Amino acid sequence: MSTFKAPKGTYDLLPPDSAVYLAVREAIAAPLRGSGYGYIETPGFENVELFSRGVGESTDIVSKEMYAFETKGGDRLALRPEGTASVLRAALEANLHKAGNLPVKLWYSGSYYRYERPQKGRYRHFSQVGAEAIGAEDPALDAELIILADQAYRSLGLRDFRILLNSLGDRECRPVYRAALQDFLRGLDLDEDTRRRIEINPLRVLDDKRAEVQGQLTGAPLLRDYLCDACKAYHEQVRELITEAGVAYEDDPKLVRGLDYYTRTTFEFVHDGLGSQSAVGGGGRYDGLSEMIGGPALPSVGWALGVDRTVLALEAEGVTLDLPGATSVFAVPLGEEARRVLFAKVTELRRAGIATDFAFGGRGLKGAMKAANRSGARWALVAGERDLAEGVAQLKDMDSGEQQPVPLDAVVDEVRRRLG
Repeated sequence: MSTFKAPKGTYDLLPPDSAVYLAVREAIAAPLRGSGYGYIETPGFENVELFSRGVGESTDIVSKEMYAFETKGGDRLALRPEGTASVLRAALEANLHKAGNLPVKLWYSGSYYRYERPQKGRYRHFSQVGAEAIGAEDPALDAELIILADQAYRSLGLRDFRILLNSLGDRECRPVYRAALQDFLRGLDLDEDTRRRIEINPLRVLDDKRAEVQGQLTGAPLLRDYLCDACKAYHEQVRELITEAGVAYEDDPKLVRGLDYYTRTTFEFVHDGLGSQSAVGGGGRYDGLSEMIGGPALPSVGWALGVDRTVLALEAEGVTLDLPGATSVFAVPLGEEARRVLFAKVTELRRAGIATDFAFGGRGLKGAMKAANRSGARWALVAGERDLAEGVAQLKDMDSGEQQPVPLDAVVDEVRRRLG
């Protein structure tokens, strides 16, 4: 038995459970691929400054949770704690915004890393699927992304999730609100770390989950009361477009999200069946992030949906995904000549697009049929010396137990016919 174990706060994805995670990733990605989003993949680590500038020095992600290290060459790198900054960095580096087709629409899937206290639904290594639309300021783009996420969740069979929606204003109206919020927060009984946060990014205090903090926030000024006319009009258009698409949402004036780069539209997907870790995904508009990391002005919007928490949400609702069988046919040879002949048939079946496996290891009939059962195959293809002499193999229905001889040169056509 191995003396090594997965690091604390991480997990291994193993069959058959891993098939559910793959299906969730596919379901989230499918609406994006059908809406003009192209796939992007970025490195698992980036320059520390990318996240400290973009995500924000004052955020817990950067100040407490980021895995940062120094290379032998003296570079300061960090395992990526989120996807947006990396995707925008890659798009800028490749000059995708100069191709003349804005917005640049990208989707991604990968693992992310944060040093957090492990608990159900919160891991130090977690999986997300995300989408970013870079280079356009358009309420229809914000609405599109919210609608596509809603479509993805509903395609999985989820129903008990809620969409929370808010506006964080822009460079014109947020400073006025920031000053009013700071005045309010300075009068509260807060610890030193939180007091420091008031001066750096007071909106993050609203996102504090501690009961002793939330209990003092009653009567705090709300950003919606400070929005400029342009932000009010923009937000109203987003709300109207979502409503017209038949997507239900809830206005949440205290929703701020945990990253510094958000402006205007912000949203979160929550599932009440997950306890304290109720957020299954979220995102918003980040019009100033490109400039924060050294790029030109590129208003953008995006989201990330947690694969791990989406799986937990499915479990909470008792939703079982209808997954295709990993194997349709399992070949069982009896004897050396049958091994050679059936292995060739396995290759033919696979080339015909039929999921097929083989009884490796020279096991006997009983052991091979047990392996066929465990594989979940619908049919077993069995052949021995007598079958080969007659030019056939036995095709056995693993559900009914019935079997019939099939000419060797007709095996592929017969299996295809049965698959419909």
